[in-house]
Amino acid sequence: MKVSLLTGGGDKPYALGLLNALVSKGVIVDFIGNDEMSNAEIVAHKSVNFLNLRGNQNPAAPRVQKITRVLRYYLRLIKYTATTDSPILHILWFNKFLLFDRTLLNIYYKFLGKKLVFTAHNIDEKERDGGNNYLNRLSLKILYNLVDHIFVHTAKMKSQLVHEFNIAETKVSVIPFGINNTIPKSDLTKIEARGRLHLKDHEKVLLFFGNIAPYKGLEYVMYAMDRLRNKDDSFRLIIAGQIKDCQAYWEKLELIAESLDISKYIIKKIEYIPDEDVEVFFKSSDVLLLPYKFIYQSGVLFLSYSFGLPVIATDVGSLREDIMEGKTGMICRAEDPDDLADKICRYFDSDLFRNLEENQKDIINYGNEKYSWDEVGNRTHSVYGSL
Repeated sequence: MKVSLLTGGGDKPYALGLLNALVSKGVIVDFIGNDEMSNAEIVAHKSVNFLNLRGNQNPAAPRVQKITRVLRYYLRLIKYTATTDSPILHILWFNKFLLFDRTLLNIYYKFLGKKLVFTAHNIDEKERDGGNNYLNRLSLKILYNLVDHIFVHTAKMKSQLVHEFNIAETKVSVIPFGINNTIPKSDLTKIEARGRLHLKDHEKVLLFFGNIAPYKGLEYVMYAMDRLRNKDDSFRLIIAGQIKDCQAYWEKLELIAESLDISKYIIKKIEYIPDEDVEVFFKSSDVLLLPYKFIYQSGVLFLSYSFGLPVIATDVGSLREDIMEGKTGMICRAEDPDDLADKICRYFDSDLFRNLEENQKDIINYGNEKYSWDEVGNRTHSVYGSL
């Protein structure tokens, strides 16, 4: 069996995790990646044909260079799909021009006689980001009807496809969001990690990690911090991640922190975090916060589980299904800083925190079992076979 994985150059942990799972099932894979993925050990496997069509994706590159490399990528992709003998194209992420990718590019693939599989990590990103419009919904309807099979990560996502887009249930499969096991982990201790961020051993450290965007509700963490510091001066908040096309939103957050006079309690690393630096933030922290206002599924949750770090998340999307209350974390109400602050206090008074070192092993085991790439590989391989 041979397939082509079209990664779009995005979400390296998921793309490489799936690649590992497929290779373990004996699948021959054309892996369409970028510079960032080129050094991964799995791409050198005898069953993998690594094609670096996307190249460098440095966001700091000059505008002309960005345009040139995107156009070059599309030309390479069109040429590749016209010549490959892979009968199945599995699209993990789209490229720069969403409307074109969802419609004309997929029509071109179908014209070539390819079977199309699509992993819908989000059913409708624009709905999540608050920018939905007619063209966006139309292109999604065309996409979901063009492809031969759709993978989603939760039952709610499948229900939305069936009821809002009139997609047949048999065309949609629910698969776990595989655990993030590509991030390097060393013997770095918690004390050493905190030393790198100038954090003290007694401080209660909260982590917000990942791209900064309005739907993630970071402002509610700010308001919760205001309530927490009035009760206990030892709370600290780490914000680590890059701003995702929302500079005005970040400036608003800066103003909130200044008006509440909580800036001295916040450690900020507002930039892209390289894989080799990720463990410093997770090993420094006592709990991860996911204060989202809207979400389908969060990859950061599974990254946290891979480090054994508990999670406090809002009751949106399917987060409640992925958190075992009191065992792997806690759930709070969305857009409610009082409830968030209350849950944070309750967490630090709980056995989950008091026995954190022991509980971390259980969380790691839970994540590896429930979100196993082996299970993802089995279900994906089965769908390929049916096509």
